[in-house]
Amino acid sequence: MESETNTTTSSPTFSHSSNTPSSPPQVVISPCAACKILRRRCAEKCVLAPYFPPTEPVKFTTAHRVFGASNIIKFLQELPESQRADAVASMVYEAGARIRDPVYGCAGAICQLQKQVNELQAQLAKAQAEVVNMQFQQANLVALICMEMTQTPQESPQQSVNNFISSPSHTSGYQNNLNFFDENTSLNSLWEPLWT
Repeated sequence: MESETNTTTSSPTFSHSSNTPSSPPQVVISPCAACKILRRRCAEKCVLAPYFPPTEPVKFTTAHRVFGASNIIKFLQELPESQRADAVASMVYEAGARIRDPVYGCAGAICQLQKQVNELQAQLAKAQAEVVNMQFQQANLVALICMEMTQTPQESPQQSVNNFISSPSHTSGYQNNLNFFDENTSLNSLWEPLWT
C-alpha cells in the first residue's frame, strides 16, 4: 500500500541550484514551413522563413509543386527584400492557378474575367439604350398630352385623356386586334384535329 502511494504521488521535479543566476527560458523556434517540408534544418537566416511561416505549409507546398524549392530560393535571393513578399504572393497565386488549369494558368483566369467584363459592358450598353428609349417615349407622351390639352382648354385633363383613348384612330386599331384574335381562335379550331 505504501509503495502504491509513493508511485502515485511521485512526479518529475526539476531542481535549480541556487548558485546559478536565473536565465531566461529557452524558446524553441519551429522551422519554417519550407524547411519542415524539405526536411532540413532551418538556418537562422533562412531566406524562406519570413514568407513561409510554419502555420502555412500549404502555401509552400503549392509553390514548391510548380516552381521547385531551388528556383524559389534563387528568385528570392535575386530580389531586394522590399519586393520579396509580393514575389512570394505572386508565385503562390500563379502556382495555384497553374495547378487548377495546367494549360493556361493565370492567363486562363484573366481571359475568363475579361470575357465577363465584355459581357457586362454589353449588358450595360443595352440597359442604357433602353433607358434612353423610355425617356424618349415619355417625352413624346408628355408632348402629345400637352398638345391635346391646348386644343381643348375647357376640358379637364382626365376628360382629354379619355377623349384621346376613345378617339377613332385608337379604337379602330384596338378593334382590328380583337378581330385578329377572333380569326386566330377560329383557325385554332380548324387545326386542332391535326395535333391530337
